[in-house]
Amino acid sequence: MFTGIIEAQGLIKTIQTEGTNKHFEVESAISDQLKIDQSVSHNGVCLTVTKVEGNKHWVTAIDETLQKTNIGDLKPGEKVNLERCMLNNGRFDGHIVQGHVDQIATCKSIKEEEGSWVFGFEYDSSSGNVTVEKGSITINGISLTCFNSRENAFSVAIIPYTYEHTNMKDVKVGSVVNLEFDIIGKYVQRLLAKG
Repeated sequence: MFTGIIEAQGLIKTIQTEGTNKHFEVESAISDQLKIDQSVSHNGVCLTVTKVEGNKHWVTAIDETLQKTNIGDLKPGEKVNLERCMLNNGRFDGHIVQGHVDQIATCKSIKEEEGSWVFGFEYDSSSGNVTVEKGSITINGISLTCFNSRENAFSVAIIPYTYEHTNMKDVKVGSVVNLEFDIIGKYVQRLLAKG
């Protein structure tokens, strides 16, 4: 389980394709602290560490993950948001994040507002995922709060610290991001659908 509080950014060094899988070599400030078989969130996607050497670690994404997230679109030189699993005696600073991306969204607008940024996103709501006003959403692994919430769109405000310490500064209009909807909201939605 994760909290959506990003620990570091990782730089994609190399990508190797093996069958339908992709192996990613990632360089980061926390790589040397990782262990083989450890789960680490990469842009909100829970991936297992397969190798560690110095300040680099390797993870593998299977075809389903590549098809349903933005991980398959990554290229060497791009950055990913990294978070290790929450310690059971740690603070719960974000919200409950599983590292299971529900779907992708496209950035439709970016507006700078006196030192912060407002990003607008649209997503396909046909799968039943919803946001709620002032509810939690995870974008590329970052725990954020929704506003201007509607059937297939929402906005988030990004403070300067988050902008500088995550890959939100690399998101442009047209960029695709990973979404994980709030787990409590997903259970409520499912219960209501059974009605």
